[in-house]
Amino acid sequence: MVQVKKTEVRDAILKSAFRLFKRRGYVTTTTAQIAAGAKVSESNLYIYFGSKFEILFALCEPWMRSRIEQLEQHLIDETDPRHRLEIILNTLWRQMPSEDNGFMNSLMQALATTARREGYRPNLLLWTEERVEALIVNCLPQQRRSQLSRGGFAHLLMMAQDGFVLNRHLSPESVCSDETIDLVCDLLLGNSTRSASTRSNTARPASRRVVAV
Repeated sequence: MVQVKKTEVRDAILKSAFRLFKRRGYVTTTTAQIAAGAKVSESNLYIYFGSKFEILFALCEPWMRSRIEQLEQHLIDETDPRHRLEIILNTLWRQMPSEDNGFMNSLMQALATTARREGYRPNLLLWTEERVEALIVNCLPQQRRSQLSRGGFAHLLMMAQDGFVLNRHLSPESVCSDETIDLVCDLLLGNSTRSASTRSNTARPASRRVVAV
């Protein structure tokens, strides 16, 4: 007999998983705990999702897409190229690693422990890199755009984000420093583009020393 899937049950499973992943992380959260939080049996949970990894990605994809789309909207009215670039780096390297109690670390744990056997596909990463690349390229002088429009730099930014996610997990009080963001902006745009707000350190939150990982 074919099981009828109910939207409210699926949503309850996802809400339960999101709460647990934020509080406990991916590795220590079990499907039994997720099911209990959703008030369904564990066997019923598997009618809706094939694995814990599948549940995580059902959460991660809309979370990541929404966050990048919010960034795009934030930049619409910002015309200063350096400030645009600072906002992008601040979002990727400071804000996202800490949001929802470091939710992105659950993705890191899942990729490190179960991705290969679960048939991981990099579609979300590729989508994110494509959107981030477009944002970065639009900050650059015309003569520099062709050099950084081949996908590689956006990939570096996302790999750096992984490091900041891990660093935040190991030392929650540490964040990407102003100096790191300024260095990347200088490399891309030249330090002559620094605005008065950047030099006075009011454009971004106060930096904290980043712990080596």
